[in-house]
Amino acid sequence: MDTDTGVHDPAELARFYEQAYSQADSGEGARYARWRALGATAKADHVLALCARAGIWAGGQPTNTLEVGCGDGALLCELRRRAFGGRLAGVEIAQAAVEIARERPEIDAVELYDGVRLPCADGAYELGVLSHVLEHVGAPEALLAEVARVCGVVVVEVPLEGNLSAGRPSKLAHSAEIGHLRRLSRARARRIVADADLRIVCELEDPLALAAHTFFATGPRARAWATAKWALRRGLHTFAPPLARRLFTVHYACLCMPAGARVRPI
Repeated sequence: MDTDTGVHDPAELARFYEQAYSQADSGEGARYARWRALGATAKADHVLALCARAGIWAGGQPTNTLEVGCGDGALLCELRRRAFGGRLAGVEIAQAAVEIARERPEIDAVELYDGVRLPCADGAYELGVLSHVLEHVGAPEALLAEVARVCGVVVVEVPLEGNLSAGRPSKLAHSAEIGHLRRLSRARARRIVADADLRIVCELEDPLALAAHTFFATGPRARAWATAKWALRRGLHTFAPPLARRLFTVHYACLCMPAGARVRPI
């Protein structure tokens, strides 16, 4: 399933995220900053796990890393905390997010870009990261191919929202509210990689940690319900992944390279 749900124009996307990162309500803005920091922990887990599994770099990690759609820089900061990725840079289409990320000393460089063409030379970076970005753009194959032009290896992560739970009206409304343009399945995510002339070296799925399930829960009853839901989903995904993907959202991540490239330490 790949259900188109929104605007494709990069300028429209930039305006959408400009507003999202310029919230007038500082309390709400701070809460979502904590949510992004929490999400960055799992995203960094996935990046490190995939890179270790692929065994591409002789020194164990890349000398430089570019995150495309870096937002406020939470993931890059988490990678720095783990001493991974070498020189860390990011690009983002929203000026408000760029300004936030530039204030973070953990990040070496952050640039504004137009959402289409990266301001970088071919092969400028050893590792590229597209984490929870492709579901937000109108032409995911083109964006992934552009990142692969600049980066020798690309880690992609997306939520698999082509399921019964994410298809409920309340979930669809929330998905649109946070800028998701499409509901991806695992098969569709893999096709995007193939259509960008890349191949998957290794992949993983994550039904989300307990902390993510309980983050927005208020009160003992809500936290108990969120904990029970986490346990059920974790168990179902462990023993029946295909059924889990049909019922609820899991996060899918893969490490990919150009179709003709060989996996060997660089």
